[in-house]
Amino acid sequence: MPGIGTETTHGYKLAVAGTMIAEKVKVKTVANWPDYVFADAYQLPSLGDVAKYIREHQRLPEMPSAEEVKQEGIELAEMDKKLLQKIEELTLYVIKLGEENQQLKKEMEEIKATR
Repeated sequence: MPGIGTETTHGYKLAVAGTMIAEKVKVKTVANWPDYVFADAYQLPSLGDVAKYIREHQRLPEMPSAEEVKQEGIELAEMDKKLLQKIEELTLYVIKLGEENQQLKKEMEEIKATR
């Protein structure tokens, strides 16, 4: 098996010892891309549940711990998928908060109008 800067590839088809640079990397084998987050059936965790998980585990739900990353590394495609899921969830939270904010503004205007 080929190695760049190493003789030990640990069973991988390519191993590089040291840093590397590329102009483009394309990963194609990611199943179940997180568009499902925007489906009506998706159960967005409550912010309270997310906060509780963070307090208990010191990380976001479904994300690897620092120790896991240190020991196992990460698969870029899987991590990109997880990060996109979290971004999409954050977008839904922001939209929901914006809608709640608009409703509160409307209620405040109605209260002011009755004074």
